Amino acid sequence: MAASELYTKFARVWIPDPEEVWKSAELLKDYKPGDKVLLLQLEEGKDLEYRLDPKTKELPHLRNPDILVGENDLTALSYLHEPAVLHNLRVRFIDSKLIYTYCGIVLVAINPYEQLPIYGEDIINAYSGQNMGDMDPHIFAVAEEAYKQMARDERNQSIIVSGESGAGKTVSAKYAMRYFATVSGSASEANVEEKVLASNPIMESIGNAKTTRNDNSSRFGKYIEIGFDKRYRIIGANMRTYLLEKSRVVFQAEEERNYHIFYQLCASAKLPEFKMLRLGNADSFHYTKQGGSPMIEGVDDAKEMAHTRQACTLLGISESYQMGIFRILAGILHLGNVGFASRDSDSCTIPPKHEPLIIFCDLMGVDYEEMCHWLCHRKLATATETYIKPISKLQATNARDALAKHIYAKLFSWIVDHVNQALHSAVKQHSFIGVLDIYGFETFEINSFEQFCINYANEKLQQQFNMHVFKLEQEEYMKEQIPWTLIDFYDNQPCINLIESKLGILDLLDEECKMPKGTDDTWAQKLYNTHLNKCALFEKPRMSNKAFIIKHFADKVEYQCEGFLEKNKDTVFEEQINVLKSSKFKMLPELFQDDEKAISPTSATSSGRTPLTRVPVKPTKGRPGQMAKEHKKTVGHQFRNSLHLLMETLNATTPHYVRCIKPNDFKFPFTFDEKRAVQQLRACGVLETIRISAAGFPSRWTYQEFFSRYRVLMKQKDVLGDRKQTCKNVLEKLILDKDKYQFGKTKIFFRAGQVAYLEKLRADKLRAACIRIQKTIRGWLLRKKYLCMQRAAITVQRYVRGYQARCYAKFLRRTKAATTIQKYWRMYVVRRKYKIQRAATIVLQSYLRGYLARNRYRKILREHKAVIIQKRVRGWLARTHYKRTMQAIIYLQCCFRRMMAKRELKKLKIEARSVERYKKLHIGMENKIMQLQRKVDEQNKDYKCLMEKLTNLEGVYNSETEKLRNDVERLQLSEEEAKVATGRVLSLQEEIAKLRKDLEQTRSEKKSIEERADKYKQETEQLVSTLKEENTLLKQEKETLNHLIVEQAKEMTETMERKLVEETKQLELDLNDERLRYQNLLNEFSRLEERYDDLKEEMTLMLNVPKPGHKRTDSTHSSNESEYTFSSEFAETEDIAPRTEEPSEKKVPLDMSLFLKLQKRVTELEQEKQIMQDELDRKEEQMFRSKAKEEERPPIRGAELEYESLKRQELESENKKLKNELNELRKALSEKSAPEVTAPGAPAYRVLMEQLTSVSEELDVRKEEVLILRSQLVSQKEAIQPKDDKNTMTDSTILLEDVQKMKDKGEIAQAYIGLKETNRLLESQLQSQKRSHENEAEALRGEIQSLKEENNRQQQLLAQNLQLPPEARIEASLQHEITRLTNENLDLMEQLEKQDKTVRKLKKQLKVFAKKIGELEVGQMENISPGQIIDEPIRPVNIPRKEKDFQGMLEYKREDEQKLVKNLILELKPRGVAVNLIPGLPAYILFMCVRHADYLNDDQKVRSLLTSTINSIKKVLKKRGDDFETVSFWLSNTCRFLHCLKQYSGEEGFMKHNTSRQNEHCLTNFDLAEYRQVLSDLAIQIYQQLVRVLENILQPMIVSGMLEHETIQGVSGVKPTGLRKRTSSIADEGTYTLDSILRQLNSFHSVMCQHGMDPELIKQVVKQMFYIVGAITLNNLLLRKDMCSWSKGMQIRYNVSQLEEWLRDKNLMNSGAKETLEPLIQAAQLLQVKKKTDDDAEAICSMCNALTTAQIVKVLNLYTPVNEFEERVSVSFIRTIQMRLRDRKDSPQLLMDAKHIFPVTFPFNPSSLALETIQIPASLGLGFIARV
Repeated sequence: MAASELYTKFARVWIPDPEEVWKSAELLKDYKPGDKVLLLQLEEGKDLEYRLDPKTKELPHLRNPDILVGENDLTALSYLHEPAVLHNLRVRFIDSKLIYTYCGIVLVAINPYEQLPIYGEDIINAYSGQNMGDMDPHIFAVAEEAYKQMARDERNQSIIVSGESGAGKTVSAKYAMRYFATVSGSASEANVEEKVLASNPIMESIGNAKTTRNDNSSRFGKYIEIGFDKRYRIIGANMRTYLLEKSRVVFQAEEERNYHIFYQLCASAKLPEFKMLRLGNADSFHYTKQGGSPMIEGVDDAKEMAHTRQACTLLGISESYQMGIFRILAGILHLGNVGFASRDSDSCTIPPKHEPLIIFCDLMGVDYEEMCHWLCHRKLATATETYIKPISKLQATNARDALAKHIYAKLFSWIVDHVNQALHSAVKQHSFIGVLDIYGFETFEINSFEQFCINYANEKLQQQFNMHVFKLEQEEYMKEQIPWTLIDFYDNQPCINLIESKLGILDLLDEECKMPKGTDDTWAQKLYNTHLNKCALFEKPRMSNKAFIIKHFADKVEYQCEGFLEKNKDTVFEEQINVLKSSKFKMLPELFQDDEKAISPTSATSSGRTPLTRVPVKPTKGRPGQMAKEHKKTVGHQFRNSLHLLMETLNATTPHYVRCIKPNDFKFPFTFDEKRAVQQLRACGVLETIRISAAGFPSRWTYQEFFSRYRVLMKQKDVLGDRKQTCKNVLEKLILDKDKYQFGKTKIFFRAGQVAYLEKLRADKLRAACIRIQKTIRGWLLRKKYLCMQRAAITVQRYVRGYQARCYAKFLRRTKAATTIQKYWRMYVVRRKYKIQRAATIVLQSYLRGYLARNRYRKILREHKAVIIQKRVRGWLARTHYKRTMQAIIYLQCCFRRMMAKRELKKLKIEARSVERYKKLHIGMENKIMQLQRKVDEQNKDYKCLMEKLTNLEGVYNSETEKLRNDVERLQLSEEEAKVATGRVLSLQEEIAKLRKDLEQTRSEKKSIEERADKYKQETEQLVSTLKEENTLLKQEKETLNHLIVEQAKEMTETMERKLVEETKQLELDLNDERLRYQNLLNEFSRLEERYDDLKEEMTLMLNVPKPGHKRTDSTHSSNESEYTFSSEFAETEDIAPRTEEPSEKKVPLDMSLFLKLQKRVTELEQEKQIMQDELDRKEEQMFRSKAKEEERPPIRGAELEYESLKRQELESENKKLKNELNELRKALSEKSAPEVTAPGAPAYRVLMEQLTSVSEELDVRKEEVLILRSQLVSQKEAIQPKDDKNTMTDSTILLEDVQKMKDKGEIAQAYIGLKETNRLLESQLQSQKRSHENEAEALRGEIQSLKEENNRQQQLLAQNLQLPPEARIEASLQHEITRLTNENLDLMEQLEKQDKTVRKLKKQLKVFAKKIGELEVGQMENISPGQIIDEPIRPVNIPRKEKDFQGMLEYKREDEQKLVKNLILELKPRGVAVNLIPGLPAYILFMCVRHADYLNDDQKVRSLLTSTINSIKKVLKKRGDDFETVSFWLSNTCRFLHCLKQYSGEEGFMKHNTSRQNEHCLTNFDLAEYRQVLSDLAIQIYQQLVRVLENILQPMIVSGMLEHETIQGVSGVKPTGLRKRTSSIADEGTYTLDSILRQLNSFHSVMCQHGMDPELIKQVVKQMFYIVGAITLNNLLLRKDMCSWSKGMQIRYNVSQLEEWLRDKNLMNSGAKETLEPLIQAAQLLQVKKKTDDDAEAICSMCNALTTAQIVKVLNLYTPVNEFEERVSVSFIRTIQMRLRDRKDSPQLLMDAKHIFPVTFPFNPSSLALETIQIPASLGLGFIARV
């Protein structure tokens, strides 16, 4: 189809506009070839005649269909041209608030000038692992693509970020590096990724500054190579910098600033460490005040300084070096304040003792006089002589500025070198990703040398970019095997040649710099002579001879020649440099070491690759001119070389392009200036990419996508089985010009505009179909309506006409009858009416007259009564008012009089204080007054009492007076004896006189008080009466208040109940949060534990040479192995294989939690020891009682005494031997001074083992003696046993005779005596052994007590040392000492446990022997009685064997524990067990083993088994932790084991559902509550691992199955996509569908059910699965614009309904899983509801309560119509939504946390299975276990 055929009526086009660049218009009539004018109508309704260019006759650009506007990729547009690109970017930026857009291989990033929540770690995780086209455009998508290609292709990558100043280049590069640091992590523990990110604040502080366009503009270019190892983890980085803007150090334009670091220093000048720098405000320095804008809004320079210092510390720059950097920077500031005074026109001087120069010299450590001299002079060297020449003031100022720039440049290079050293890795670099943050094309009103170099670099980059784009286009055509021709694209090689070729601009500039008298003017003339009129890209301005113009790829730029030579030379006086080199400040000469080396074009060290290595070259002594020659390398030459190296690096990598666009020059957020945007799009090469794409086949579709989209254009007969052939046949019919498309292997390629034409055909076909459907449906509806109305009308007419006829006939009949009746009726009515009216008139008159008379009487009566009532009421009111007034007056008088009385009383009290002695006399009176006030009824009685008290007081006073008189007389007598006391007597007399006066005064006051009291009494009586009245009123008020209080109490109760409910809910939320926090900590602990195990394995591999001898496990191992196994390490026996002990100097510092647990274990052991001691005492008492009973027996004969004496001697000798051995044992224990003493092989340990061996041997000997005696007794019983009655009498007589002989010989008695002696011997031995063991236990208790005190003391020291700084050396020694003491404590515990074990064994043996001996004694006494021998013959008795009654326990040997764990846990296959055996069988077996150990009261066995079980489960999960069946199986068994421990714990709360038999099986000896907590924590860890496993399985399925796959075929069409193709939504063989998800859910559910997992736990797992599905689906929906459409909302709702149906089938609707899908459901509803009016906005706000405001706005912004019938969401509607939701308090986070795990609980679920019925299958290989 010809392009001109598309210019029909209503077609929309773009026309140029001077203000908006491009305007949209609509054709009013069809265009015909030959027309010179187009009739257009603008969007504002104005008509316009658009004249075509008569020469080119080019038609205006066509506008894309609305459904293509706002696409993620500009290459997806059907019409690729400048206005389409500009409009698409504007719509995405302004309407959708999307700042990123693809343009083929380029990511266009528009600076929003606003912080956006799209760079969080959740966004990074969302983009990680995704294909670049599957997600919305983002800098993270580019970074992920680079990272993925590096790993897939094993080729180095580069990300080239360019743009104008202020466009956001630095931020984009920073986010790219953050992505690499987050996704890849580091290969070592040095946190290289943190160091890479920490380099940003350092480089920004020394290389960024505020400009008029940007507050944080990078004034240098940088290329950062991030190195990766073979596993693609960050191992290091390297940075190269380009063209630092040194002129900014000494000059800033208006509203600009110097580099940030200077202002940060000035802001931090008051810090103590910066006082030596003598800094002040930034306005006090010449180098920081020129711009007049020292502050940046919203930036705190002091805080930024702190961040810079932290970054330096992180990168290994020490404090001393940091202070050195700050000294140099401060010196530069002070150097800028150095002033010069002119002597004459050719010389100048510095004022004497110039303070800025003094400070500069002090900071730099140089001589003041020498620096002062060389600032005003320079040295000129000729062939024969050297001259020192003064310089003018201007030259001195320039030299000062040049020196400052040179120092700063050297410092900048030094910092970059040190940053690279910190980022350098010793590990070999496998690959790297480079991030180039370089200046974009610049053009200002005045362009100088810096802009020239920048634009030169952009020319090189643009050439590389064009070549790469062209290469990709041609590769795509070749890959699809379609014919192609060379695409003509702009080649800027001529411009590059103009700059860098021989006799180019740079060559001429370098040549002019070498000329002795070269100036900018002479250089300009050389340029004109060489290139003017010879090169089309070089021009001369008309009005200037000191400028030139270059036609760059982006625009023409006019450069001013002034300053080019000076900036290219970068001249610094050598003498000034030599002064600085001689500085005493060691760091300063380091900056200038490069001057003595061959200077590299780069300013940073290389990354280790050969082309970029800087090789230091030593200067040759015989060639002094070499250094000068190298030093004279120009800036342009250096920049050209570094640029060539950069291009070599970029060409050796795969580039990725990010073009940053500045939307406006005023930094307004989300404001788009079309003119500025077009300039930058032209400058950055985006439009060139579009042009190259448009020149070929820009639109590309796969055959399946084309078929799915344009199926409506095909007829049924056109659809074939082969999609490719179908598409070919249809296209040949639709597009006749075959040059407009090409068929590739997998795609169809279209020329520009063809997709729009196909979309037009599709829209027309759909519109025609819609019209036909509407026409048919509307006709059918109207016809149906008409027929229905017709039938109804006929029926109504029939009934109405019949009714009318009947009514008319009836009317005629009635009319005739009515006339007859009327004649008679009217006569009768008139007559009757007259009579009635007459009678009524009479009656009315009589009644009316009576009524009026009565009313008159009532009125007079009412008036009379009213007068009487008014009289009474007015009188009552007057009296009431009078009474109230009188009461108020009386009350006021009382108050006033009371106040006056109080004042008087206060005055009297003040006066009474002067006489302390008589104060007590007034107490009674004061009490009297107070009693008068309180008790009115007792006034008279109190008055009498007061009078009596007063008389008593007078008597007392008289007695006192007499005493005083006697004292006076006595004093007069003493006056004669002592003249000294005379003055005292006189003073006493005066005092007496005063007291008399006071007494008289008191009496008078007393009278006045009595009078007042009388008055007060009367007033009080009146007051009482008033108070009584008020009391009655108050009672009434009290009753009303009580009612109010009751009502308020009810209200308060209701409010409290509501608050209680709310607080309960809040507490539940807090509990869930706390549980979640705890489980997250548990998850983190398990991760650290796995990491520790890995490190431990690596250490064992590294240290694989074990030392000889037995090694004990390190005491800190328990805390490392499992934090929750508590004291399980103490349960390990000697049977466990010894572990290799690490050297003491490498021991891990003691964990505080372990130390506290050890203390807890010590207390438990002490309690157990006390229990054992009590049991020993009880046994001892029993033995004493038995001994006393034996002593009561009759005395034995002399032979027995002799035998006992012999035995006593033997026992005494054995006792002495035991005492000696005990002393040796105590000695060995007392001599121990190290933890190795009690270790196996130590002396004390050997002595103890020898002692135990001897005791056991002695016991074996005694056992044999007992067995011999028992056999003798049995043989005797058999010998004396009578035969049957059938035997002859002679046999019986012989037997009797034999018995009598034995009796005579005394053999039976001797046997009995021997047995008894043996018993006593055993008792004495056991008593001696018991005493020895008691002594040993006592000694060990003392040692434990001392160790406990030592531990307490060490704990106090440790608590004190915890407050010390971490770098203190004392802490290490203390921790080592604590570790040693802990080892000693553990050894003592092990020794104590062994001794306890021996004691228990001996007790058991004692019980057995005592029981057997007792039975033998009784049996013997009965057997040897003569009566029984004669009368009752003994017969053999057959004892029947009972059937064994199993107790639900399993017995195993200690040495079989590892075998049990291995067969039951480590090597068990869950799949076979789940199918063939009962669920939870391993848990039941383990618990039955624990029950048997509890039955034996063997705590070591219990502890060892539980510890081995927990550790083995962890090993299995670590080994097969990615297998869902394994994790599910052990989660089920762990929970069952936990429930068994609860069910059989003996606690009432867990025994409610037990049977009586199950209650008998409860644990009896041990409380395993702590191990229940450990198992609960283990179950939480397994649950979290299960969630991670199912998440890893489900995650690849979710997006494809829930979003991309079309479950309902044909609902959603495929829109045209760009270069970065998305994953096809059409189901292929390898594509996941919703059925795949449902099948996987079924698999999960069936596995969990087979394993017997608790139903509540299954519900929690399902809830977590559904949350993962909903969160991942919603997150992808929020990051994919193509998924936000009406049809996709329908697909999502259908998919969610299928998930809900699955929940119903599994009876899991009450699991809370459906609620987790609520955000996704609301998002789907939001895509489908109307979005136009305010009512729609209100409905959306009320409906989307599970979505955050950010998510709602994001979905509305992303909403994209798939068909033309849908409408976009207007910006005003989105703002309305934002206004309505502004008061909602929700999280600002955009994405849901897909990694969130709900806190899990394990509700108690008892088992009804009886333990004694459990059978152990032979397949488990547990034949060594016996049922008990």
